[in-house]
Amino acid sequence: MPLRVRNLIPEDDPRVAQIGRPAPPWLVNYADLMTELVCFFIILYALSAALNKDMQKAQQAIRQLMKEGQLQGQVMMDKEGMRITLEEQGQFAFFESGRADITGDMKQKLDKLAGTLKTLSRKNDIIVEGHTDNVPIANKQFTTNWELSTARATSVVRYFLEAGFSPKRMSAIGYGEYHPVAANDTEENRRRNRRVVFFIRSTPYPEAPAAAPPGP
Repeated sequence: MPLRVRNLIPEDDPRVAQIGRPAPPWLVNYADLMTELVCFFIILYALSAALNKDMQKAQQAIRQLMKEGQLQGQVMMDKEGMRITLEEQGQFAFFESGRADITGDMKQKLDKLAGTLKTLSRKNDIIVEGHTDNVPIANKQFTTNWELSTARATSVVRYFLEAGFSPKRMSAIGYGEYHPVAANDTEENRRRNRRVVFFIRSTPYPEAPAAAPPGP
């Protein structure tokens, strides 16, 4: 007598495909559906790569600048967009100590990025992120690192606006010392945390609907 396992379909049940016999109709339809889904996602992936062609080209150009030593930092891209991180190099600072004024060295870095970012800003939004180390600040202009980082990001945005960038594609945000990339235990690590990040969004901010023309 064959052993019967509870809650399992018997082997002689017509819903079970026997070796050497045709598969049941439901299985054929299921396999076709899975094949179509795989093809659908492959097409979506290919379209996504094509739409991000400008961003991929920009990523290669920026990596080349970093390889040549003209910029220090990193560039990464994912489904949300591309992030370009600039880190202070050697004794050159991006901003005056405790202030949001851009230094001459930082202007040179921004000028190297301007052409690439301006091309991307025609279709993509660019969010400038300001980050600081955890050294407390308290002066007449800023009382927290959060305010300082926001002002520094705004200074970068203003610099690009003066270079002809579209205002509707630019924005600034400050994170203070709350998103460090290294422990604030050495001057080198603190320098890494004092960084500027450019986030180029894959999906632009939705446009407001056009206003209806006034009636007669």
